[in-house]
Amino acid sequence: MSEKKLSQSELEALGAASKTAGDRLAYLFDEGKYTELMKFVTSKDSLSGVITAFGFCGGVPVYAFSQDVSAKSGALTKEGAEKIQKLYDLAAETGAPVVGIYDSYGADVSDALTSLSAYGVLLLKSANVSGVVPTVSVVCGTCAGAAAMLAVNADAVIVTKESELYVTPNSGIKDLAENAAKTGIAAIIADDDKAAVEAAAKLLSKLPQNNLSPAPMYEYADPTAAFGEGAAAQAEAVFDEGSVFELYQEFGGAAFTAFATLFGASVGVAASNKTADKLTPADASKLAGFVRMCDSFNIPVVTFVDTEGFETDENGAVKAMAQLSHAYSEATTVKLAVVTGKAYGSAFISLAGKGADSDMTFALDSAVISALDPITAVEFLSHDKLAGAKDLAAERQALADEYVKCECTAYAAAQSGAVDAVVTAAQLRETLFAALGIMEGKRAQRLPKKHSNIKL
Repeated sequence: MSEKKLSQSELEALGAASKTAGDRLAYLFDEGKYTELMKFVTSKDSLSGVITAFGFCGGVPVYAFSQDVSAKSGALTKEGAEKIQKLYDLAAETGAPVVGIYDSYGADVSDALTSLSAYGVLLLKSANVSGVVPTVSVVCGTCAGAAAMLAVNADAVIVTKESELYVTPNSGIKDLAENAAKTGIAAIIADDDKAAVEAAAKLLSKLPQNNLSPAPMYEYADPTAAFGEGAAAQAEAVFDEGSVFELYQEFGGAAFTAFATLFGASVGVAASNKTADKLTPADASKLAGFVRMCDSFNIPVVTFVDTEGFETDENGAVKAMAQLSHAYSEATTVKLAVVTGKAYGSAFISLAGKGADSDMTFALDSAVISALDPITAVEFLSHDKLAGAKDLAAERQALADEYVKCECTAYAAAQSGAVDAVVTAAQLRETLFAALGIMEGKRAQRLPKKHSNIKL
């Protein structure tokens, strides 16, 4: 016997209960206007549990889905999964971004095996468009189990401070949103639904429509901030006024990642020495992931280097170093590096050197570039002098200072070809603009292969 069909009035009544899911979509699209797809698809006696739609976000076509907690608590049904699948298929065909707004406890337990299979298909569809069109997940309520896996499969995840993102319940973690940010899962924590969805729209505005489209261009104003200490302050002084949009602020203590514009052109900014002198494995993971994201959409990467290197191997630093170097070396987008402070050994190699395949490497006139930490260098080079020193610490530091002054200056690095030019902080903005302009037609080829085997 066939399932009873709901009347128009019954369908409209169910649709009215979906107001929250619809409001979240309205926050995303220009003027709050969008076109809903497969609006009246039902699952038994209720709607499918998700609203799927398309519209324009910043003038760019975008597909989006918003889970409807008023229908079966937003549980993923077979019908709901088919609606989301259609969005991914359309995105692959038309090259438009996908935004997913999550508010669900997971699979529909009344048909659990079918729902789990549907999640597997969605994960495949999401993986297929990864690196082809930008994908952003916004968690506005609960995102649990397989839904959490699907959400995190996106290029970036944005959570509200009251949201819950987890695979296993009762984990003992008190603040799940903060945990997602501190572990590098969430790029942004927003105060509420509106702020979270608007952050997704802002992120999309920094990205091209797809991997074949050019990076966005905008009107701009020159920066007013002074070039100071720390990655964030330096970015504000170099890139267009008000354009720096930081991601993963809570993840890693030394790394800084952000999108910005330079004379109106969208760029990625990867920097060290945000609050610490050495990079941790978390910092390396943060920088590597951001570079790979930029490279996927051919967005130029500008790297500011100011670090003494990596932490000890106790925390898996060598693996993190290799991962970071691999990400930079593999990327074929335009890569510019600037040594703004210290650049010692493996940090210079990974972030700014020829091994990172940097297209152009610049150094501020005050930069210190050394194959080793200067203290370590003098232990090797001046061992005899140190052996007879009355005040070993003072003598070691004096020798290190002399070593820096004579061997580790930006000009010494330029003479050896390690950097392409030495500039002042006042010249940096114009220098980067000129370099990006000349590199605009860059063509790069890699050996044919299925994919690289980066150490994840």
